[in-house]
Amino acid sequence: MRNLGFAKDVDQARFADRLDAFRLVQQNFAARTGQPGVAGHGTVYDKAPRLMRSPLAKAFDIKDEPESARRLYGDTDFGRGCLMARRLVEAGVKFVEVTLDGWDTHYDNFTQVKHLTADLDPAMAALLRDLADRKRLDDTLVICMGEFGRSPQITPGEGRDHHPAASSALLAGGGIRGGQAYGSTDAEGAKPADNPVTVPNFFATLATLLGMDPDKEKVSPVGRSIAITDRGRPVKGLIAG
Repeated sequence: MRNLGFAKDVDQARFADRLDAFRLVQQNFAARTGQPGVAGHGTVYDKAPRLMRSPLAKAFDIKDEPESARRLYGDTDFGRGCLMARRLVEAGVKFVEVTLDGWDTHYDNFTQVKHLTADLDPAMAALLRDLADRKRLDDTLVICMGEFGRSPQITPGEGRDHHPAASSALLAGGGIRGGQAYGSTDAEGAKPADNPVTVPNFFATLATLLGMDPDKEKVSPVGRSIAITDRGRPVKGLIAG
């Protein structure tokens, strides 16, 4: 948002001159070096002025929202991010990420989690309710997760360490069969018990819900073939219908 407008003492005419100068430098460099990446570099840079001029850029400005809506999401960075996410979805943005840092609770886990959930819970609830009220939830897949779980053992510093053996994720909308807790861990929360979901199967489920082929492979610039889900299989119990 800070960079959508012109810099100090720069108007439309001066900005256009700068763009022309930039493109001239790019063209001269490409002609002199023959570097194939120059065209791609220019394509990326051309997106910035288009965004600056786009009428859809107003989706970033949550001040257009009524105070009652902003209050529901919460007066936090995460709450404002979730409200902006809803606006971006309505503007046609295909992928939106909102982050809430601080879950690496090696120390003082319980105090930190209490503060984090005070931000997370109202914002996530408001986002799901808002999307549903606006008839957007059915075609918007909402994912709330980290990259691993936390250990069931409490450290001397009242923290919880990294624990890749078991974790959880929240999924809503976008073809998810809601209203259920799928799978469980053992009594200590140390490892999966019922209906374990592997990482490849989890991502294959997301890919399927998003209309992607979970078996598809992409070839990297160096010729390496990479399967987008490591050949996972969709979890039917998570998919509605």
